[in-house]
Amino acid sequence: MEVTYQTGADGRHKRPRMRVMILGGYGVFGGRLIELLSDLQELELVVCGRSLERAREFCALYRGAARLEPLALDRLNISEALRTKAADLVVDASGPFQDYGSEPYHVIEACIAAGVDYLDFADGADFVFGVSRFDERARAAGVVVLSGVSSFPVLTAAVLRRMASTMEIQEVEGGIAPSPYAGIGLNVMRAVVGYAGAPVALMRDGKMFSAKALTESRRFTVAVPGHLPLRNLRFSLVDVPDLQVLPPEHPSMTDIWMGAGPAPETLHRVLNLLAKARARFGLPAFTPFSPLFYAVLNRMRFGEHRGGMFVSARGHSDGRGVVRSWHLLAEGDDGPLIPSMAIEALIRKMMHGEPPAVGARPAVHALELEDYEALFERHTISSGFRDDSGGGTTYRVLLGSAFDALPHALWELHDGAGTRRWTGFATVQRGAGLMVGILCAAFGFPNNGREVPAAVTFTNEADGEVWTRTIGGRRFKSFQSVGKGRSQHLLVERFGVVRVSIALVRDGSRLFFVPRRWSILKIPMPKCLLPTGESFETDIGGKFAFDITIRVPLLGLIVAYSGILKSEEIAV
Repeated sequence: MEVTYQTGADGRHKRPRMRVMILGGYGVFGGRLIELLSDLQELELVVCGRSLERAREFCALYRGAARLEPLALDRLNISEALRTKAADLVVDASGPFQDYGSEPYHVIEACIAAGVDYLDFADGADFVFGVSRFDERARAAGVVVLSGVSSFPVLTAAVLRRMASTMEIQEVEGGIAPSPYAGIGLNVMRAVVGYAGAPVALMRDGKMFSAKALTESRRFTVAVPGHLPLRNLRFSLVDVPDLQVLPPEHPSMTDIWMGAGPAPETLHRVLNLLAKARARFGLPAFTPFSPLFYAVLNRMRFGEHRGGMFVSARGHSDGRGVVRSWHLLAEGDDGPLIPSMAIEALIRKMMHGEPPAVGARPAVHALELEDYEALFERHTISSGFRDDSGGGTTYRVLLGSAFDALPHALWELHDGAGTRRWTGFATVQRGAGLMVGILCAAFGFPNNGREVPAAVTFTNEADGEVWTRTIGGRRFKSFQSVGKGRSQHLLVERFGVVRVSIALVRDGSRLFFVPRRWSILKIPMPKCLLPTGESFETDIGGKFAFDITIRVPLLGLIVAYSGILKSEEIAV
């Protein structure tokens, strides 16, 4: 790529001016890429699409330092545009890449012939895997051609490389869960609906295997250590480049599975049924229904305004079996930006004189995880690793890397072995009303009191820990354990027949307990009746302090108790 350098008043070169043609520039991914690059005044962005009116409308609404130019362009006429616009780089953000017809690589061939670098957002496994056929021609022309420059497979590949530094990877699972408020483009919906029920090539038991897209589903919880996790979600098998381009990167890999977890789950299950019907009865693709799904999905917006992603790997390290996972959480409107961040990062690198090596290939090695982490710091995006191999105390397992960031008093209480006893004092406030009194009596909650004696005895059992609390002469027990299934990565606390699944959230020096789901006699209860109340542990003057509040919808406060404890040696 040859870029033009600007000359300042002092005669010195400034950062280079760069012209980028973005196919589908006013679409979802193209628009978000422009948003991410809007601070670069040296950038000239040609917003391309079939509709000049829409391109002009997009440019009119734009606010940023980069210069925008609208252009009506059909991808089949790209050669002429490359000659007239003198582009340094073409970004294909249009798609669907699974449906590019008899000449799927027309744009790539045109870019090589014109000596223009090329990047794309391609999510089709076959399309991305096939780009390598142009490697020799791209090298001869001195052109960069990278395909699949998005979360799948660039981010997933970077995560697995980080994991591979400490383990031999055998089985991989991963998935992305977009926020229900993210907005999905029509072309993305066409791609998903189009391949529902169609064959997908992936590795299973060490051999290439043909599965059916969206007919296989698994449940996972995206949970960055110390952060509020997403609710347990249904993920379904999708056609992404990772399935074909990642196994060659890890010779020990025997299995790979990648899914998407769109919300609402009701619509997700409808897609599953359609996919199974197509696979079972040999029906044609449901692409004509894409506008309907697009309209419904972009109107059914409810739930948490957050999205996430995970990669889990099973393998061996130092001769023992291990399971490790990486998790990402994005708050609000930041999640939809992540698929565009890889191309953002590459363009910024190009403008700083760090272009990728010439040649045509899948973008598996385009970025490292530290490149992404630097981008995440500019947004409300958090990520982290977990060791899911088992072992360790309940709280250490659930909090992962966040455990060691707890105040000393907290990790001392939660990381002990055997039977321990902590004593101190507490202040108790009970709610009012007959029903509240009945509940307090049933669970053994303490009576009202100030500075009353308090003690907690911890007894380890095979699959968890018994907490026996004695406050003001009243004794009540609970059993705490690491959650499984839909309570994955949650603390499950059982009070008799009631089970509450709780997220452990670290905020500074406080460890908060956030209820996420509950059941009675293992029967799931409505979320609208979920017990609530701000409850946390912290360190006050080097001592363990607790502040627990239990509220129930319709009834209000049940009980609140707070106090300070210190470790007490138990005579053996």
